Amino acid sequence: MTVLGPVAASELGYVDAHEHLFLRTPALPGDEFLDEAKSTAEAAAVRASGIGTVVDLTPIGLGRRPAELAKLAAGAGLHVVAATGYHRSAHYPAAHWAREVSDDLLLDIVLTDLTSGIDGRDWAGPRPVPTTVRAGIVKLGASYQRITAEEDRWFRAGAQAALQAGVAVAVHCETGTAAHEILDRLAELGVAAHRVLLCHTDRNADLELHRELVSRGAYLVYDTVGRIKYGPDSRILDLIEGMAAAGLADHLCLGTDVGRRSMLRAYGGGPGMDVLGRAFLPRLERRLGRDLVDLIMRDAPTALLALARGD
Repeated sequence: MTVLGPVAASELGYVDAHEHLFLRTPALPGDEFLDEAKSTAEAAAVRASGIGTVVDLTPIGLGRRPAELAKLAAGAGLHVVAATGYHRSAHYPAAHWAREVSDDLLLDIVLTDLTSGIDGRDWAGPRPVPTTVRAGIVKLGASYQRITAEEDRWFRAGAQAALQAGVAVAVHCETGTAAHEILDRLAELGVAAHRVLLCHTDRNADLELHRELVSRGAYLVYDTVGRIKYGPDSRILDLIEGMAAAGLADHLCLGTDVGRRSMLRAYGGGPGMDVLGRAFLPRLERRLGRDLVDLIMRDAPTALLALARGD
Protein backbone atom coordinates (compact mmCIF):
# COMPACT_ATOMS: atom_id res chain seq x y z
CA MET A 1 0.00 0.00 0.00
CA THR A 2 1.58 3.27 -1.15
CA VAL A 3 0.41 6.85 -0.72
CA LEU A 4 -0.95 6.69 -4.28
CA GLY A 5 -2.72 3.37 -3.73
CA PRO A 6 -1.90 -0.33 -4.00
CA VAL A 7 1.13 -1.29 -6.08
CA ALA A 8 2.19 -4.74 -7.27
CA ALA A 9 5.37 -6.01 -5.64
CA SER A 10 6.97 -6.28 -9.06
CA GLU A 11 6.62 -2.51 -9.51
CA LEU A 12 8.40 -1.41 -6.33
CA GLY A 13 11.95 -1.82 -7.62
CA TYR A 14 14.70 -1.21 -5.11
CA VAL A 15 13.35 -0.22 -1.69
CA ASP A 16 14.91 2.20 0.78
CA ALA A 17 13.29 0.70 3.88
CA HIS A 18 13.74 3.55 6.37
CA GLU A 19 13.44 7.24 5.59
CA HIS A 20 11.64 10.38 6.70
CA LEU A 21 10.38 12.76 4.03
CA PHE A 22 8.83 15.21 6.50
CA LEU A 23 9.63 15.29 10.22
CA ARG A 24 9.10 17.42 13.28
CA THR A 25 9.82 16.16 16.79
CA PRO A 26 10.58 17.82 20.14
CA ALA A 27 13.37 15.28 20.51
CA LEU A 28 15.30 17.08 17.73
CA PRO A 29 14.58 20.80 18.19
CA GLY A 30 15.61 22.97 15.25
CA ASP A 31 16.19 20.01 12.93
CA GLU A 32 12.68 19.72 11.50
CA PHE A 33 12.10 19.58 7.74
CA LEU A 34 8.63 20.31 6.40
CA ASP A 35 9.28 22.13 3.12
CA GLU A 36 7.47 20.31 0.31
CA ALA A 37 9.73 21.56 -2.50
CA LYS A 38 12.92 20.61 -0.67
CA SER A 39 11.60 17.17 0.27
CA THR A 40 10.52 16.59 -3.32
CA ALA A 41 14.00 17.52 -4.55
CA GLU A 42 15.55 15.10 -2.04
CA ALA A 43 13.15 12.35 -3.14
CA ALA A 44 13.92 13.00 -6.81
CA ALA A 45 17.60 12.47 -6.08
CA VAL A 46 16.75 9.13 -4.44
CA ARG A 47 14.82 8.12 -7.55
CA ALA A 48 17.72 9.19 -9.78
CA SER A 49 20.05 6.97 -7.73
CA GLY A 50 18.12 3.88 -8.87
CA ILE A 51 15.73 3.40 -5.95
CA GLY A 52 12.04 3.01 -6.79
CA THR A 53 10.38 3.00 -3.36
CA VAL A 54 10.88 4.75 -0.03
CA VAL A 55 9.33 3.58 3.23
CA ASP A 56 8.60 6.73 5.23
CA LEU A 57 8.60 5.63 8.88
CA THR A 58 7.36 8.91 10.36
CA PRO A 59 4.60 7.94 12.82
CA ILE A 60 1.68 9.85 14.31
CA GLY A 61 2.36 13.31 15.76
CA LEU A 62 5.77 13.86 14.18
CA GLY A 63 4.92 16.03 11.20
CA ARG A 64 3.39 13.61 8.71
CA ARG A 65 1.96 15.44 5.72
CA PRO A 66 -0.10 12.85 3.81
CA ALA A 67 -1.39 15.10 1.01
CA GLU A 68 2.11 16.46 0.44
CA LEU A 69 3.53 12.90 0.49
CA ALA A 70 1.17 11.98 -2.33
CA LYS A 71 2.17 15.05 -4.34
CA LEU A 72 5.84 14.33 -3.66
CA ALA A 73 5.49 10.73 -4.82
CA ALA A 74 3.87 11.82 -8.07
CA GLY A 75 6.35 14.65 -8.64
CA ALA A 76 9.45 12.56 -7.95
CA GLY A 77 8.20 9.44 -9.71
CA LEU A 78 8.79 7.50 -6.50
CA HIS A 79 6.62 4.98 -4.68
CA VAL A 80 6.18 6.01 -1.02
CA VAL A 81 4.88 3.76 1.75
CA ALA A 82 3.67 5.86 4.69
CA ALA A 83 3.54 4.83 8.34
CA THR A 84 1.12 5.08 11.21
CA GLY A 85 1.64 4.11 14.84
CA TYR A 86 3.46 5.65 17.78
CA HIS A 87 7.17 6.27 18.35
CA ARG A 88 9.05 5.80 21.62
CA SER A 89 7.92 8.04 24.47
CA ALA A 90 10.83 10.49 24.15
CA HIS A 91 9.21 11.92 21.01
CA TYR A 92 6.02 13.05 22.74
CA PRO A 93 5.69 15.91 25.28
CA ALA A 94 4.46 15.12 28.78
CA ALA A 95 0.94 16.41 28.02
CA HIS A 96 0.61 14.79 24.60
CA TRP A 97 -2.81 13.28 23.89
CA ALA A 98 -1.28 9.88 23.07
CA ARG A 99 -0.40 9.50 26.75
CA GLU A 100 -3.95 10.27 27.89
CA VAL A 101 -6.56 8.84 25.50
CA SER A 102 -8.14 5.41 25.90
CA ASP A 103 -6.72 2.20 24.49
CA ASP A 104 -9.72 1.97 22.17
CA LEU A 105 -9.04 5.42 20.72
CA LEU A 106 -5.33 4.67 20.29
CA LEU A 107 -6.33 1.65 18.19
CA ASP A 108 -9.02 3.50 16.26
CA ILE A 109 -6.60 6.22 15.17
CA VAL A 110 -4.05 3.75 13.79
CA LEU A 111 -6.66 1.56 12.14
CA THR A 112 -8.25 4.61 10.48
CA ASP A 113 -4.87 5.56 9.01
CA LEU A 114 -4.53 2.07 7.55
CA THR A 115 -8.03 1.53 6.24
CA SER A 116 -9.53 4.97 5.49
CA GLY A 117 -6.70 7.48 5.28
CA ILE A 118 -4.09 9.33 7.34
CA ASP A 119 -5.27 12.34 9.31
CA GLY A 120 -4.51 15.45 7.27
CA ARG A 121 -3.69 17.39 10.44
CA ASP A 122 -1.36 14.71 11.81
CA TRP A 123 -3.69 14.44 14.77
CA ALA A 124 -3.50 18.03 15.92
CA GLY A 125 -7.14 18.05 17.01
CA PRO A 126 -9.50 15.99 19.15
CA ARG A 127 -10.74 13.90 16.21
CA PRO A 128 -9.01 12.76 13.01
CA VAL A 129 -9.74 14.20 9.59
CA PRO A 130 -8.88 11.32 7.23
CA THR A 131 -7.41 11.96 3.80
CA THR A 132 -7.50 9.41 0.99
CA VAL A 133 -3.82 8.61 1.63
CA ARG A 134 -3.55 5.29 3.45
CA ALA A 135 -0.65 4.11 5.58
CA GLY A 136 1.00 0.82 4.60
CA ILE A 137 3.02 -0.07 7.70
CA VAL A 138 2.83 0.40 11.47
CA LYS A 139 5.76 2.09 13.24
CA LEU A 140 6.39 1.57 16.96
CA GLY A 141 9.27 2.53 19.23
CA ALA A 142 11.03 1.16 22.30
CA SER A 143 13.37 2.93 24.70
CA TYR A 144 16.96 1.99 25.47
CA GLN A 145 17.05 -1.63 26.68
CA ARG A 146 13.30 -1.75 27.45
CA ILE A 147 9.70 -1.13 26.46
CA THR A 148 8.21 1.38 28.89
CA ALA A 149 4.67 1.07 30.23
CA GLU A 150 3.45 3.85 27.92
CA GLU A 151 5.18 2.32 24.93
CA ASP A 152 3.56 -1.01 25.74
CA ARG A 153 0.11 0.61 25.39
CA TRP A 154 1.14 1.86 21.96
CA PHE A 155 2.52 -1.60 21.12
CA ARG A 156 -0.87 -3.12 21.91
CA ALA A 157 -2.72 -0.64 19.70
CA GLY A 158 -0.22 -0.89 16.85
CA ALA A 159 -0.08 -4.68 16.92
CA GLN A 160 -3.84 -5.06 16.86
CA ALA A 161 -4.21 -2.57 14.02
CA ALA A 162 -1.46 -4.27 12.00
CA LEU A 163 -3.13 -7.64 12.39
CA GLN A 164 -6.53 -6.31 11.33
CA ALA A 165 -5.12 -4.46 8.30
CA GLY A 166 -2.62 -7.14 7.30
CA VAL A 167 0.46 -4.90 7.36
CA ALA A 168 3.95 -5.29 8.78
CA VAL A 169 5.30 -3.61 11.92
CA ALA A 170 8.56 -1.64 12.03
CA VAL A 171 10.06 -1.01 15.47
CA HIS A 172 12.65 1.55 16.57
CA CYS A 173 15.27 -0.30 18.63
CA GLU A 174 17.13 2.40 20.54
CA THR A 175 20.84 1.90 19.77
CA GLY A 176 19.90 -1.55 18.52
CA THR A 177 18.81 -2.80 21.96
CA ALA A 178 15.87 -4.83 23.32
CA ALA A 179 15.34 -6.60 20.00
CA HIS A 180 14.52 -10.01 21.50
CA GLU A 181 12.21 -8.38 24.03
CA ILE A 182 10.41 -6.55 21.22
CA LEU A 183 9.91 -9.77 19.25
CA ASP A 184 8.70 -11.54 22.41
CA ARG A 185 6.15 -8.82 23.19
CA LEU A 186 4.86 -8.63 19.64
CA ALA A 187 4.53 -12.42 19.56
CA GLU A 188 2.42 -12.22 22.74
CA LEU A 189 0.25 -9.70 20.90
CA GLY A 190 -0.14 -12.00 17.90
CA VAL A 191 2.40 -10.47 15.49
CA ALA A 192 4.73 -13.12 14.07
CA ALA A 193 8.43 -12.28 13.77
CA HIS A 194 8.31 -12.55 9.96
CA ARG A 195 6.01 -9.49 9.95
CA VAL A 196 8.46 -7.39 11.99
CA LEU A 197 11.21 -5.03 10.79
CA LEU A 198 13.73 -4.17 13.51
CA CYS A 199 15.30 -0.76 12.93
CA HIS A 200 18.79 0.47 13.88
CA THR A 201 20.18 -3.02 14.44
CA ASP A 202 23.44 -2.00 12.77
CA ARG A 203 24.03 0.47 15.63
CA ASN A 204 24.61 -2.66 17.71
CA ALA A 205 26.90 -4.43 15.27
CA ASP A 206 26.66 -7.82 16.97
CA LEU A 207 26.65 -10.39 14.18
CA GLU A 208 25.73 -13.27 16.50
CA LEU A 209 22.72 -11.31 17.78
CA HIS A 210 21.63 -10.46 14.25
CA ARG A 211 21.78 -14.11 13.24
CA GLU A 212 19.61 -15.01 16.25
CA LEU A 213 17.01 -12.38 15.36
CA VAL A 214 16.76 -13.42 11.71
CA SER A 215 16.67 -17.09 12.72
CA ARG A 216 13.50 -16.21 14.62
CA GLY A 217 12.07 -14.87 11.35
CA ALA A 218 12.52 -11.12 11.86
CA TYR A 219 13.69 -8.66 9.22
CA LEU A 220 16.51 -6.24 10.07
CA VAL A 221 17.13 -2.86 8.51
CA TYR A 222 20.67 -1.53 8.53
CA ASP A 223 19.75 2.14 8.38
CA THR A 224 22.82 4.20 9.24
CA VAL A 225 24.25 4.14 5.72
CA GLY A 226 26.31 7.28 5.19
CA ARG A 227 26.01 8.34 8.83
CA ILE A 228 29.66 8.11 9.75
CA LYS A 229 29.19 9.23 13.37
CA TYR A 230 27.92 5.71 14.01
CA GLY A 231 30.96 4.18 12.32
CA PRO A 232 32.26 3.62 8.79
CA ASP A 233 30.03 2.12 6.14
CA SER A 234 32.49 -0.77 5.96
CA ARG A 235 31.02 -2.11 9.20
CA ILE A 236 27.64 -2.44 7.47
CA LEU A 237 29.29 -4.21 4.54
CA ASP A 238 30.94 -6.57 7.02
CA LEU A 239 27.62 -7.29 8.73
CA ILE A 240 25.93 -8.02 5.40
CA GLU A 241 28.78 -10.30 4.37
CA GLY A 242 28.54 -12.15 7.68
CA MET A 243 24.78 -12.57 7.36
CA ALA A 244 25.10 -13.72 3.75
CA ALA A 245 27.67 -16.31 4.78
CA ALA A 246 25.07 -17.74 7.18
CA GLY A 247 22.41 -17.77 4.46
CA LEU A 248 20.37 -15.06 6.22
CA ALA A 249 20.67 -12.08 3.88
CA ASP A 250 17.12 -12.61 2.60
CA HIS A 251 15.86 -10.90 5.78
CA LEU A 252 18.04 -7.81 5.51
CA CYS A 253 16.92 -4.38 4.32
CA LEU A 254 18.76 -1.07 3.95
CA GLY A 255 18.01 2.61 4.57
CA THR A 256 19.59 5.85 5.71
CA ASP A 257 17.00 7.03 8.29
CA VAL A 258 17.54 10.69 7.43
CA GLY A 259 15.90 12.30 10.44
CA ARG A 260 17.49 15.74 10.61
CA ARG A 261 17.36 18.82 8.41
CA SER A 262 21.15 18.99 8.68
CA MET A 263 21.44 15.63 6.91
CA LEU A 264 19.59 16.72 3.76
CA ARG A 265 21.33 18.15 0.72
CA ALA A 266 18.25 20.22 -0.09
CA TYR A 267 18.92 22.14 3.14
CA GLY A 268 22.66 22.40 2.54
CA GLY A 269 23.56 19.37 4.67
CA GLY A 270 24.67 15.81 4.10
CA PRO A 271 25.13 13.00 3.31
CA GLY A 272 21.77 13.33 1.55
CA MET A 273 18.95 10.83 1.31
CA ASP A 274 20.36 9.45 -1.95
CA VAL A 275 23.59 8.25 -0.34
CA LEU A 276 22.29 4.67 -0.29
CA GLY A 277 21.86 4.35 -4.05
CA ARG A 278 24.54 6.84 -5.02
CA ALA A 279 27.45 5.63 -2.88
CA PHE A 280 26.70 2.51 -0.82
CA LEU A 281 25.08 0.13 -3.28
CA PRO A 282 28.00 0.32 -5.75
CA ARG A 283 30.33 -0.69 -2.89
CA LEU A 284 28.01 -3.52 -1.89
CA GLU A 285 27.82 -4.81 -5.46
CA ARG A 286 31.61 -4.72 -5.85
CA ARG A 287 32.06 -6.76 -2.71
CA LEU A 288 29.18 -9.25 -2.85
CA GLY A 289 27.68 -9.05 -6.34
CA ARG A 290 24.48 -7.84 -7.98
CA ASP A 291 22.37 -10.83 -6.94
CA LEU A 292 22.96 -10.01 -3.28
CA VAL A 293 22.03 -6.36 -3.89
CA ASP A 294 18.80 -7.48 -5.58
CA LEU A 295 18.03 -9.76 -2.64
CA ILE A 296 18.42 -7.04 -0.01
CA MET A 297 17.08 -4.08 -1.93
CA ARG A 298 14.18 -5.74 -3.77
CA ASP A 299 13.22 -9.23 -2.63
CA ALA A 300 13.43 -8.86 1.16
CA PRO A 301 11.56 -5.56 1.55
CA THR A 302 8.83 -6.43 -0.95
CA ALA A 303 8.15 -9.68 0.92
CA LEU A 304 7.89 -7.75 4.17
CA LEU A 305 5.64 -5.02 2.77
CA ALA A 306 3.17 -7.39 1.11
CA LEU A 307 -0.34 -7.13 2.53
CA ALA A 308 -1.40 -10.25 4.38
CA ARG A 309 -4.88 -9.81 2.92
CA GLY A 310 -5.83 -9.05 -0.67
CA ASP A 311 -6.99 -5.47 -0.06
